[in-house]
This record gives sequence, structure tokens and C-alpha cells, in this order.
Amino acid sequence: MDAELNLVDNEAHVRAEEFSVFYGEHEAVRRINMSIPAKQVSAIIGPSGCGKSTFLRAINRMNDLIPGCHARGRLIFDRRNIYGNDIDVAVLRGCIGMVFQKPNPFPKSIYDNVAYGPRLHGSYRKSDLDMIVEESLTKAALWDEVKDRLNKNALGLSGGQAQRLCLARALAVKPEILLMDEPTSALDPKATARIEELIVELRGSYTIAIVTHNMQQATRVSDVTAFFYEGDLVEFGKTDQLFTRPVEKRTEDYITGRFG
Repeated sequence: MDAELNLVDNEAHVRAEEFSVFYGEHEAVRRINMSIPAKQVSAIIGPSGCGKSTFLRAINRMNDLIPGCHARGRLIFDRRNIYGNDIDVAVLRGCIGMVFQKPNPFPKSIYDNVAYGPRLHGSYRKSDLDMIVEESLTKAALWDEVKDRLNKNALGLSGGQAQRLCLARALAVKPEILLMDEPTSALDPKATARIEELIVELRGSYTIAIVTHNMQQATRVSDVTAFFYEGDLVEFGKTDQLFTRPVEKRTEDYITGRFG
């Protein structure tokens, strides 16, 4: 089915057009048509191995790092095909940040973790970097906890703090889009709740796409939800509609626990 949400073009921040991702000959994501709305939270759900993380990583070309992985079709961002020959991948990743499943702070100070991206993408005075670090940590709700130990090694942070640091690191380069791949799966319930609160707070300032196995999480944080199954986009719609009145039988079976 054509599962694309009914959006006018200026509301779609990323648009997939007959987009596929292959690992060698295996088509892991099959001919997706989908528009990710700007300044909203889009959740991507589905069982393990359904292609949801592969699709998410395709949006900032993280799959380029996997030997034999290639894409077909079009993935449009800022009116350009992300997979076009004229795309500077480093610049693209500055516009489209990512937070991974497991917190992955660099073995550097808290300050240097956050300042890493801005230093990589431009030349800043120390005072400017100080401001970026404070603003980013504040947005990630971490500033008050670490402002007196910015020079301490980030590897000493708790799991929840480390994931918020990774979020601050992503925000520091002022991205337009945030990709989050199972960002709370390695965290305890308290840390999970804090990350979810941050996602809700950041809605409206950033376009956010989150992959999650936790359907309750999808209902709590997202505006729209996509259901992937065996590489196909089965259904995509407003979150409350998809979870209460799904159009597709496979969607209903998944969200009611009949498989997955």
C-alpha cells in the first residue's frame, strides 16, 4: 500500500520515494514511500529485523560504513537527494544528528565531548565554545549536574547521564533533524523517563525520528508512527489513530501482541 501521510510538501522534512536499502543482494528496506513531518516526532516501530533501524541510519548515510550496503530510489532532504553524487556526507551529518542505542561518550572530558562537533565543523573562540557547551548541556537537561566537573572524563557518567551527554553532543552542531535509534533500551526506567521528557521538550524545535521496540514509548512521545514489517512500510499515520484504529490487519496484530 501507499502508506505516505497526507502532508503538503513544505511540511515534509525528509521524503522517501521508492527508497530501498540492500545488504549485498538482500533488500532489507523495500521501496518505501514516506514523509517525515518537520518539527514533529516520528516513531518507527516493528519487530526485530524489520528494517526500521536500517531506514533510520539511511537518513544520515550511516549505512555507508557497512561493506556491501547500498541504496536505490530517492531520499529527499532540503530538496536534494541524500544519495546524490553532489552530497557532502560530513555536512549532511552536521544537519542530521544521531543518538545511538547504547551511550557512546568519547574517552574525553565532558566539555570536549560536546565541543567536538563544533570544533570539527568550524573555528570558534573559547568563549563561543563555552556558550555552545552550556546551551547544549542545558537543552539535554545535564548542565546543572555536570557544570562543576566539565573537565572530568565523560566515561565516569551514569548510563542516563551519558546518553544525555550524547544528545547534547548531537545538539551542539545545531542540527535540523535528530535521529534516535532505541535511545532508552540500555537505560533504567528513571533515565528512560528523563529522555522521553527531553524528546517531548525538543519537539517543535527539531524534527525527531525515533526507532523503538517500546510501543508505550511511541504513544507517549510521538506525533506520527510508522509500522515496518519484513522490510515493508505497512502503515504510517497519526500515532493515536494507528494505535487505536489501525487500517492494516498486520498492524493490529502487532500492536495487540499477536506476533513480534
